[in-house]
Formats: sequence, structure tokens, C-alpha cells
Amino acid sequence: MAAVAHAPQAVDLLTFGESMVSLRSAGPLSAGGTLGMHVAGAESNVAVGVARLGHSVTWAGVVGADPHGEYILRQLRAEGIGLRHRIDAARNTGVMFLEQRTADVTRAFYYRAGSAGSTLGREDLDRALSAGARILHLTGITAALGPDARKAVEYAAERAAAEGIQVSLDVNYRSKLWSREEARAVLTPLARHASIVIASEDELGLVAAVVGAPQTGSRDPDAGADAAESAMATELLERGVREVVIKRGAAGAGVHTAGGRWEAPAMPVTSIDTLGAGDAFTAGYLSALLDGADVAGRLQRGVLTGAFAVSTGGDWEGLPGRAELALLGSTPGGTTQR
Repeated sequence: MAAVAHAPQAVDLLTFGESMVSLRSAGPLSAGGTLGMHVAGAESNVAVGVARLGHSVTWAGVVGADPHGEYILRQLRAEGIGLRHRIDAARNTGVMFLEQRTADVTRAFYYRAGSAGSTLGREDLDRALSAGARILHLTGITAALGPDARKAVEYAAERAAAEGIQVSLDVNYRSKLWSREEARAVLTPLARHASIVIASEDELGLVAAVVGAPQTGSRDPDAGADAAESAMATELLERGVREVVIKRGAAGAGVHTAGGRWEAPAMPVTSIDTLGAGDAFTAGYLSALLDGADVAGRLQRGVLTGAFAVSTGGDWEGLPGRAELALLGSTPGGTTQR
């Protein structure tokens, strides 16, 4: 009997971008000392977070034919993430150093110019997109890597939207990669393909066609900033975005939709490491969306996964599995579960 060919099953979440090796120092790099090796990348952080919460996830990207690339692929596979990757034998995998300069200041030093990951192109995405996904998650970081990567992001966003895949766009502005003007020129038109736009308060103006500004002469600067945010969110909603999600850090998060506005405070935890907190929030938010939760439920899971991120070390290492979500908020601080 002849074998029957089955079409590939669509995954819950597809994302792509550059993942690098992160070498982390607990003190000033100039003083030397031990470095810890980790995988770093906004898209792979989200991929890990969503996969740990029980969803099927695929990551697409390019790595070098080197131990750093092997390490990244090994770590992502260990998290149950499907890979659609290319190995570029002519280029190295990107590396970054992270320096915990003080308790409140961490500095990043990138060695990614001309890296394998920066060569990502639309041909690298065709197979992954053809397999289908419920959500395509993009970030502004990939669009900033170079012309080919930018075209790949634009192609993927346009194709996914045309095929009925929800597109999630996290601005994730990186000043070491491009200027705000360059980012705005690329991300504002890109947002028209997104059903979900995610930004911090200072990033929203990079995707809104009309940048709001606090009212001059206002006695309440916060009220002016709030009005500007609402104006920018309204403009995005009028362009077809369904949800404008604002990451507020220690102040929590908010969501603007055509049906209203929701806010959620951050969960009080002891902060250890804020790196990756925004990606953790995004992973929780998208996971709850995949589960069919309402806006309030999506916000709640987002701030919960963000709390796990800041209260544990590493970009993604402390992200929770689904069964662990109840650990925060229901377990008294400073206790040991026995």
C-alpha cells in the first residue's frame, strides 16, 4: 500500500531572528573573572517562553558552522522548539558580552556585524511559512540587522497577514542597531500587517503614523503622556491593528482595543535580573491568546511570566512551565515547597 503524504501541521507560534551566544559577567568585564554562556535573542526568548507553556513553536534563523551555533541549536531543541535553520559556513555566529556593571546597570557589547544570523533572507522563511502557524511573532530587532533581514520581515508580515495568520510585532528598539528615525521609517508601514503591536511606552511612537505629544502647558505631565498614548493607540487601531499592548516595566502593562482599555499592575516580586522581562511578558500574553483567554486574562499571564523573568537569573532560564504558573501569587514569598 502506497504511503500517504500528509501536509505539515501548522504550529501555534512561528518566529524568526538572530540568536547569539551571550557571555555574561557578574562584575566589570575589565576586571576579568568567570563568564557564563547563554543563548540570547528576543525571538528565541519568546519561543522558549511559549513552548514551556505547552504550545508548539518553530524558530527560523541562521547560525555559523561553529560551536556557538551548535550550542544555540542544542539549547533550542532541548526546549522542544522546532527548528527551520540554515548553517552558514562562511560566517560566524554572533556573540554578545553582558556586564553587570552595578546592581542597577547592565551593559551589552555586541560582536554581531556580518554574523551568520544577519544574513537571514526570505528564502529562509518560505518553508516555515508554508507549514503554517496560528501566530507569526516578529520584532524590530530583525528588521534592523540589514537590508536582507528587513525585506524578510516585510515579506513574512505581508504573506502571513494575507494568509490569515495573526501577526504579532514587538518594536524592541535597539539604539545600537539603528536610529529612531530609521526604525520609524521601517516599522510604521510594517505595523499595518500586524494584528497585535507590542511596545514599551517610549517605543509606541516608532510604529504610530502620527506621533502624539504631551499637551503643552498641562499641569499634569502624566495626563498629557496618557493622552498622547491614547491618540497613538487609536491611530494604530484605525489602521487595522486589533490590540496595542504597552509594556510598562515595573508599572505593569496595558492594552488598547476597539472595545476599550485594560491595565494590569506588575506582580510584586524580588527583582534579580530584568533582562528578558519584556520577552517573557510577550510569551505569556501570546500563550494566553492561543488558549483563548480574554484581554484581561492575557494581560494577567503576561505580567505573571514577566515576574518570573525578573525574579530569576538569565534571559529565559527561569521562565515557567504551565504547571508552575501558580507558584507566584499563591505561594508566600520566602517559602520552600515541600
